[in-house]
Amino acid sequence: MASKLFISAKEVARELEVSDSFAYRLVRKLNDELEKQGFVVVKGKISRKYFEERVYGMSETK
Repeated sequence: MASKLFISAKEVARELEVSDSFAYRLVRKLNDELEKQGFVVVKGKISRKYFEERVYGMSETK
């Protein structure tokens, strides 16, 4: 099954083993970064790709 395009703050909390409140603050911070770049964001959710790049340093190398 393909992974979902967005990850919720609750899923972020589980993934990072942090509190829900910290996860919501992190999602808000990452969404603010995306908004400054001109992207449309969904409150309470973050692009899975962007989350993985920013938190884990994962990026596709070509």
